[in-house]
Amino acid sequence: MPDYPPVVPRIVDPDGVDASPHPRAMPVTTDESRSATAAETGGEPLLDFEGTSNPYIDYQSIDLLLSLQHPRSDGYDEMCFVVMGQVKELLFRGLHFELVNAQHRLRADEVGDAMQILGRAGAFVDYLTSSWDVLSTISTEGFNQFRDTLGTASGQLSFMYRHVEFVLGNKSQRLARAHRNVPHVWPALEEALRSPSLYDDAIAVLARRGLAVDRGALDRDWSLPYEPDPSVEAAWREVFADPRSDNELYRLGLALVDIDQRFSVYRWRHFVSVERIIGYKPGTGGSAGVAWLDGVTRHRFFPEIWATANPA
Repeated sequence: MPDYPPVVPRIVDPDGVDASPHPRAMPVTTDESRSATAAETGGEPLLDFEGTSNPYIDYQSIDLLLSLQHPRSDGYDEMCFVVMGQVKELLFRGLHFELVNAQHRLRADEVGDAMQILGRAGAFVDYLTSSWDVLSTISTEGFNQFRDTLGTASGQLSFMYRHVEFVLGNKSQRLARAHRNVPHVWPALEEALRSPSLYDDAIAVLARRGLAVDRGALDRDWSLPYEPDPSVEAAWREVFADPRSDNELYRLGLALVDIDQRFSVYRWRHFVSVERIIGYKPGTGGSAGVAWLDGVTRHRFFPEIWATANPA
């Protein structure tokens, strides 16, 4: 990796940034007002604005966003690591939004709407997987130049990733504990831990559609890891016995297992990237590193669908 120091251009003066997390005031336009503006400018972009900002900056708080990258070493690769870490957090946020909304459509028995949303969720997972294309350009030597500055920071502590895992049904009271001391984060995460997952709501749809699902699969302690249930597998087996294109439940099963498969690819890319960069050294957050990730990589969110779609 380069032995020359990085040049970090100063893009934003942080002293001028409105650091509020709340939405900034924005004007509202219409087709008519936009047409009138284009007529006034002769079709050229607006370039003169009052105050100390402009609408694009304000709509997404771009100046705040681009003032949050703080490499802590002279390691050249650290800026890449910081930027891609923040990009992944934003992508987890987008993925979680889609999964929660798919869940609410299932609760309303709008299975078709849920499947449409799951299509975008799958695209988010693919985008997350592609993030490893950039992160994998970090060499072992490059990572070691800044690794000590991470302290005990680790991706295992991502509460946004934990929200994604929880809505997909991979609950863990132990991993959730890392956020109990964060008062502005813990309440939402605890609620997610103790609430039904997307898969729980899909199973409830099966029951409402007349398939035989045991009560224990419909009313349980949602904070516990999901355990495969024979009645759920039998229900999915009945669904997959009718693979018509107009069978909503069959298509829902395919959409769920597709998300699961894509997420498995994301986990695998994570595993092999870490294996290449740090080998079998312990992780920064106290885990065994690659050895710990190996077990995580094997997880399946929707085990009965896998068993049904691929019977022994």
